[in-house]
Amino acid sequence: MDVIAVVPIFMSAGAAALPTIVAALTAVAALVFKPRALLQTCRRRPVLALSAIAGIAGVILFSTWLLTPAQAARRVQSGDRPRQDWAKVAERILALEQTGKAPTLMVAQAMDVPLFLGRDMSRRGYDGGAIPVGLKQIWNFRPDETMFLSVSAITAHYVYAAGCQTDVGGFTGLLACLDAETGAPIWQIAQANDEPLRPFFSSPALSRDGKNLVIGQGLHDDHDCSLLCFDATDGHLRWSVKTPLHIESSPAIFGDIAVAGAGAIEGKDGKAVGDPGYVLAVSISDGRELWRQSVNDPESSPAIDDAGVVYIGSGFNGSAVIALRSETDQELQDKKLPRVIWQTPVAYPVTSAITLAGDLAIAGAGNSDYVYSNPNPQGAVVALDRKTGQIRWRTNFQDAVLGEVAYADGKLICPLRTGEVTALNAVDGTVLWRARVSGAAPVLAGCALAGNRVYAVSRDGYLAIIDANDGKVLEKTYLNDQARPGTGLSVSAPQVVGGRVIAGSETGGLKSFVGSGNAP
Repeated sequence: MDVIAVVPIFMSAGAAALPTIVAALTAVAALVFKPRALLQTCRRRPVLALSAIAGIAGVILFSTWLLTPAQAARRVQSGDRPRQDWAKVAERILALEQTGKAPTLMVAQAMDVPLFLGRDMSRRGYDGGAIPVGLKQIWNFRPDETMFLSVSAITAHYVYAAGCQTDVGGFTGLLACLDAETGAPIWQIAQANDEPLRPFFSSPALSRDGKNLVIGQGLHDDHDCSLLCFDATDGHLRWSVKTPLHIESSPAIFGDIAVAGAGAIEGKDGKAVGDPGYVLAVSISDGRELWRQSVNDPESSPAIDDAGVVYIGSGFNGSAVIALRSETDQELQDKKLPRVIWQTPVAYPVTSAITLAGDLAIAGAGNSDYVYSNPNPQGAVVALDRKTGQIRWRTNFQDAVLGEVAYADGKLICPLRTGEVTALNAVDGTVLWRARVSGAAPVLAGCALAGNRVYAVSRDGYLAIIDANDGKVLEKTYLNDQARPGTGLSVSAPQVVGGRVIAGSETGGLKSFVGSGNAP
């Protein structure tokens, strides 16, 4: 069946177009002011509904251009948002329709709803679009002396990246909003309230409306760091919640709540110096701290389920997985419920992000860290019942699992400090295959699982595409600067979003790749 996409056409004879414009606006307004009718139209005829949205935007843009023609030629400056190309929107709608997919993704793209919110709850680094192979770099955001250790937050049009910049005697932070098509900075900041930003290991997370960017600050030895919230439009600081510790944990967002862990600062004996750590929840709308719960070294990135239950790992001096209620202290007091639902020891520190896989909470664990391997290294992936905390299964490895585990279609993809990527059966933890990325170089970053392809990064800076069915390495791309191989801190997980691969590196900047083909 033929599919028709309506695209706004800009005519030089504005007066002649007025009757058509008025008629279109009248018809569309009838839907806009009848929410039920609009919803039914979106369900029954999504292309028509999206075309109507495109039409409104086109008319508004045309009217603005007609009234202020000088604005039409104005280039986008730092802080401005580029305009939507509605012809491309229509083309992408048609492409989706022809593949048999409902254009729900196009709604997100048209309205610029976040597609991949940093370390998203799905824990697989993939937005469901095209799966690129035969990678070719299209842009590289490479500020001087900047490492990208975290995962970017991405919408249809923007990439929000956080980095660590070398400074005299240490590191400072850089936060930037990039044009997703070109990599050009929309805005970038290195200070807030006249103070340099602290370095970022934590990954930024966008609120569901795409207006607020929440991120923790500090590296492992830093103290007196804060959970920060920035306006996603221009990068100005909206609020900060200070801690005596550092926040390497990446925030998870549930409604108006952002939850992150403040990790301990350990001495030479491995014991916490001062506060052993806690999980905190903050109101995104006003920056109020809603609650905090003592947890030993919660440097794990939490996951929050649809019921608002927070799952987070306890690291060194803790070695556990914990489930917490997210309600305020007063709400729990009224219900006479404790904050902690369950706490399950798992033998090794849990510093990886928690992954939700059906009725399981999946945790990577191990006694090594990102820099050093333990003299007697041990590691495991543990699956816990989300309701009870009971361990369903456990698969042991020769060293730690530090990166987040990707999950889709009953399969878990796990990065191993041994230099391998492994696939596990999510039902019982059975090893399906193991593959090396770059010799013995550890795989510290989480992997992206996109259909039948796995995207993995080794510590020495190689991005590999692996067949998810058998573990065969299909291609590899070097991310670091060829002249500066780095020190082995390529720990940023790759993402497959909008048919592109976006990956950070230690010395080569933040890169975006497209594929010469699409994986079958």
